[in-house]
Amino acid sequence: MVISAASAEKKIKRSELPAPVQTTVAAQSKGATVRGFSEEKENGQTYYEAELRVSGHSKDVLMDPLGNIVEVEEEVALEALPASVREGLLAKAASSKLVKVESLTKQGKLVAYEAQLVTKGKKSEIQVGPNGKPLDHQE
Repeated sequence: MVISAASAEKKIKRSELPAPVQTTVAAQSKGATVRGFSEEKENGQTYYEAELRVSGHSKDVLMDPLGNIVEVEEEVALEALPASVREGLLAKAASSKLVKVESLTKQGKLVAYEAQLVTKGKKSEIQVGPNGKPLDHQE
């Protein structure tokens, strides 16, 4: 998740989620394993994240207090990516090791693919657009 420095995240229990968020979580977690919940504050707004495991991969769902889905990050196998996206990520990664790729969906629209890299033991992230091209801003 790309959160600004002005954000704070804390782990919470399912029972601490607002009722509308619990309803969304119930729908989103069908067939999934729930790994945990967190409450995040960003620029004065409160969001809730459900960390799920679906068919062996991670899926994080970020919701507003009304239970509306704001963002979904879902792990994608490198070989399952469109060729243009895979090539774009690999070109940006250069000699770094790609350890995880996620699709990033906001307001129901695929906006980017994000890859976690390891370079000489240090972790970092890169993003490309849905077409594999560099983005003009970080999503």
